[in-house]
Amino acid sequence: MNKEIMSHKGIESKIFIIRGHKVMLDRDLADLYGVKTRPLRQQVKRNKERFPEDFMFRLTKNETEILVSQFAIPSIKSLGGHLPYAFTEHGAIMIASILNTKRAVQVSIFVVRAFNKIREMLSGHKNILKKLDELEQRVEGHDHHIHSLFDIIRGLLKKPSASSKPSRRRTPKVRVFVS
Repeated sequence: MNKEIMSHKGIESKIFIIRGHKVMLDRDLADLYGVKTRPLRQQVKRNKERFPEDFMFRLTKNETEILVSQFAIPSIKSLGGHLPYAFTEHGAIMIASILNTKRAVQVSIFVVRAFNKIREMLSGHKNILKKLDELEQRVEGHDHHIHSLFDIIRGLLKKPSASSKPSRRRTPKVRVFVS
């Protein structure tokens, strides 16, 4: 087994987000499982009942062209004239069960770990985005308070006009609360 491919990073680089799902393409899974793409597709067709839409779907021509433009796949011609299938984590594991080889079992473990790693990374990004949103909301609240402070300071710094008489009243204390 090629150690470079079997590393988490090797597998993670073959996981794409398409239609909101983390998926691997049929050609990449065939490579990992040590089979050619055509026999893998044939096995999937023979066992179609094991692959509902949330396990596997076929890419559209537009989605395939986007992957080519992002250098994720070399060219549409390299796919043998067929649009690729995309397999979710569950679909990738189901392939191991229909191939039923020792290598397929070993590879499926690495695939599950790679999908978990991607899930953790995306979760971390969501937490960072949430914290940024919270910080932005707090800063926006501070802006209002700072503008109020400036208005009060400007009012205090204005020179009294010559016609105004000094008042004997005590000036009220100014209290500013900043949350």
